[in-house]
Amino acid sequence: MRVLASLVFSAALALPAFADGASVSATGIGTVEVEPDIATVSIGVTTQGDTAAASLTANSKAVEAVMARLTADGITATDMQTSNLYLSPNWTGYDTGAPVISSYVASNMLTVTVRDLSKLGAILDSSVSDGANTLNGVTFGLADPEPVLNEARKEAVVVAQTKAELLATAAGMKLGNIISITESSAANMPYPMYDEAAAAPVPVAGGALGLSASVTVLYEITE
Repeated sequence: MRVLASLVFSAALALPAFADGASVSATGIGTVEVEPDIATVSIGVTTQGDTAAASLTANSKAVEAVMARLTADGITATDMQTSNLYLSPNWTGYDTGAPVISSYVASNMLTVTVRDLSKLGAILDSSVSDGANTLNGVTFGLADPEPVLNEARKEAVVVAQTKAELLATAAGMKLGNIISITESSAANMPYPMYDEAAAAPVPVAGGALGLSASVTVLYEITE
């Protein structure tokens, strides 16, 4: 009963009048699941020193070592970018009412694109071994998502047409020509598959990416 009530309500909205110029619109969402082919890693180094200069110097040396290791692992310079760099004092002595700077903390985060996912676990492991001590997460994606989105768009149009035909038939009418087709944004959600890279020192799961497209099609209707 709930499905039927929802369908009748939708039909009433989509078919404003049984007369010339009447129309029906339907929205379809198409989703295509694919395995990712790239990963984006936020990794970096946090150091502490007695002075600002000492903290920053130690940090720079550690980051240089991490970048050298990434380069050795096949990461190009264009796939490494500094995304967050800061230096801040570490205050202590608040309980005495006379806080002082006891040390300085420096942090440098890199956004790294990994294009060979079979090396992702080893890259994470070697980066940590060479000085990286901060990891803000790994996200998976596609180097070129457009072909997959195009397939999702095609599926969305088919779904919208099926819905429109159902509504028109339920109202005792037939679909006519297409008046307009409109695409709206739809979220691309990861669906975990837990496909771990067993040979890598750090197990990682790329899972699957669900890329979606939402399309609204407006049809003429005829009796």
